[in-house]
Amino acid sequence: MTFRDDRSGRGEAPRPGPWDKPAPQPAQQRPGPSDRLSQRRWTSRLSVIAFGLVVAGTLIHAVKDLSRPEAWAYWKDLYFAHSMTSSLLSEADLGELGHRRSALVISGEIGAASASWFRERLDEAHLVPGDIVVMSSPGGDLEQAVIMGEVIRAHGLATAVGAVDGAGKIRPSHCASACVFVYAGGVTRFGVPGSQLGVHRFVSNAPDTDAVAETQRTTGQILSYMTKMGVSSSSFVEAMSATSDIRWLDAKDARAMNLITDPVRAQ
Repeated sequence: MTFRDDRSGRGEAPRPGPWDKPAPQPAQQRPGPSDRLSQRRWTSRLSVIAFGLVVAGTLIHAVKDLSRPEAWAYWKDLYFAHSMTSSLLSEADLGELGHRRSALVISGEIGAASASWFRERLDEAHLVPGDIVVMSSPGGDLEQAVIMGEVIRAHGLATAVGAVDGAGKIRPSHCASACVFVYAGGVTRFGVPGSQLGVHRFVSNAPDTDAVAETQRTTGQILSYMTKMGVSSSSFVEAMSATSDIRWLDAKDARAMNLITDPVRAQ
């Protein structure tokens, strides 16, 4: 019996022979110049849209920030109208001090961004430990003043109350309310003859229901800060609480509470 291999009968295609050629594949078309230009345009448009979304998000965030009064006050004080001014003296003359040091002289009301402004002025001044920050201010923002005092202490600087005259000499001036907290930051706190330090009772701007809690919180902050700076905090708070008006401390009182640590005798 003869067996025959007939696979085509079972539905299988015959094997291709060497003379059979595969069917040609369609060639892939490369993008032409117009297609590449169109892709670049779309990429550019997407980049512009993404940039616009980032800018819009930033503007929305800024508008929300500026809708809060305290945020607007901060932006205004930091970028548009500084509430304080400064000048640098290469050799400050504090009278009978016995040595001369560089001094950063600041004046004006302590605003919502004065701490940031003050840090920038210190960086520009290149003061070293033992140099002096001379100040004259009616007061202002308590929290900013505390930060400024902390910065002064961290830099190992001394403080004095005074102003600069036309000859570049340090003359008497005043430092009241929040300014006293900046002054307290000095490692050494000079008492310039004729200069005045003024304190008064803390006044809360919080609603009546929160005023007591706010007063307690602020009093605790003052006690902690003054103790850290080496001032008799209980005597200081007692002097503050005596009146809602400015109480000008005489040199004896300021020295008794260790607010002035180094009185300077007049020449």
